[in-house]
Amino acid sequence: MDRADRALLAALQADSSRSLADLAERVNLSSSACHRRIRSLEEQGLILGYAARVDARRLGLSVEVFVEITLNSQSREAMDRFERAVCDFDEILECHLMSGAADYQLRVAAVDLDHYDRIHRDCLARLPGVSSMRTSFSLRRIKRFEGYAVPGA
Repeated sequence: MDRADRALLAALQADSSRSLADLAERVNLSSSACHRRIRSLEEQGLILGYAARVDARRLGLSVEVFVEITLNSQSREAMDRFERAVCDFDEILECHLMSGAADYQLRVAAVDLDHYDRIHRDCLARLPGVSSMRTSFSLRRIKRFEGYAVPGA
């Protein structure tokens, strides 16, 4: 990746809805060169797709929850079973395999505490191989993920 690719990635992360002409102007390329570079970045797997960032609160999801999960066993089979089950629940927004005390960290969004209680009972409690769960509620988001800092952009 050269400087133009880095600038293009940064511009796309900031606002991927910009027109090709606007993107090209921002990174000092012709529209055709900009288009070729975007296609190349997609083919290389650097750009995985495009999505709209949504305000969860405006959707009514005002409770953000982080759940640390410890499994009974860290065998490959137990971890694979847990990871497959996590993917079956849309209520689980993210799942990370962790180092440290917990095996996994989940991120969940809920309308309110009653809704989270239902998610806990109907989703989290059904995950296989869980020996313990520790739940933390976000009081306030300080910084939102807006894209990766592209080195050299």
